[in-house]
Amino acid sequence: MTADTELLQKVLSESHVIAIVGLSNKPHRDSYRVADYLQQQGFSIVPVNPGCDEILGEKCYGSLDELPMQIDMVDCFRRSEYMPAIARSAVAIGAKCLWMQLGIVSEEAQRIAETAGMDVIADRCTKIEYERLFVNH
Repeated sequence: MTADTELLQKVLSESHVIAIVGLSNKPHRDSYRVADYLQQQGFSIVPVNPGCDEILGEKCYGSLDELPMQIDMVDCFRRSEYMPAIARSAVAIGAKCLWMQLGIVSEEAQRIAETAGMDVIADRCTKIEYERLFVNH
């Protein structure tokens, strides 16, 4: 098993409450499909989208700073240029992991999160990795 696989397994098995930044309320969007899947697998999802009141039956928050609960993972569906600010917010709320979805990479965001002791995963899909490591193995 590679160190990368070990980190993915650790993060996915230890994360129970996942804030999903950029979660869309449109069922055809990747963020919606991933969040729906994670919810079906027993994860508690917390939508973060200032344009919505509720997604997938969960109260939606405008930003990470508004969250009233402890978050294990911040799963991001925003473009790379937004990631440093999101990483700073994730650090401020005490999240344990910053996860940047497929196609999202930010060395600055990674540095911010890792400096604060967070696990960081970039350019990976939570749904794909969960299926690969826990469902289809």
